[in-house]
Amino acid sequence: LFFLDYISINKIDLKKVKKILDGIIEGCKIAKCELVGGETAEMPGTYEKNKFDIAGFSVGVVEKKKILTKSKIKVNDVLLAIPSSGLHSNGYSLVRDVLKKKKIKLNNSKLKKELIKPTKIYVDEITKLNKLNLINGCANITGGGLKDNLIRILPDGMRLNINYNKIKILKIFKWFKSLGISQYEMLKTFNCGIGFCIVVKKKNISKVKKIFSKNYQPYEIGLFEKGKKKIVTYGKINW
Repeated sequence: LFFLDYISINKIDLKKVKKILDGIIEGCKIAKCELVGGETAEMPGTYEKNKFDIAGFSVGVVEKKKILTKSKIKVNDVLLAIPSSGLHSNGYSLVRDVLKKKKIKLNNSKLKKELIKPTKIYVDEITKLNKLNLINGCANITGGGLKDNLIRILPDGMRLNINYNKIKILKIFKWFKSLGISQYEMLKTFNCGIGFCIVVKKKNISKVKKIFSKNYQPYEIGLFEKGKKKIVTYGKINW
């Protein structure tokens, strides 16, 4: 329904703050919600020159019968991965650390553009899917990667098998992996090309795909089975 933001900054630069707000407004339009207010705090004693911090939250409503509970996920449901647009909003501390250690300059390079790509907002597609009763569960893949975010939606008495062979890794993550980051760290910190996951019945996969644009077509990476509550991974990631 609506979104509120909070910006704390060393010293207000109207031109820069306007650019930040333009981005927030664009995100709200994509998510079909309203920016109804917020707070901007000038804090020179807390933030260094040209430094700022931003946070926000949204409020929405859902019909009780449309709430996605763990009980909706059944044996033989499949896990679909929805591609990300890039890094999204996680792992930038590690990115900065690696760039510094490797003495990589950004300037106006293609790398810089890749690193500041806006996060894909999935609100519209997921809302449509839920209205059509086409999904039984979903998870936003942020910090913690696949395992830490998917374990939250896993019902008791069920196991999720994920096939690493099927994951489509984006080039930006392959590049960071080549700089010496371990696979464990890559999968724990980054989305690695999967921004969102949905749980669907096998028979509904084609219907689900029609909701998404060409660049964000969901694809199957996992299966839910009876078993001890845990996530099992197999296969090898193509770095």
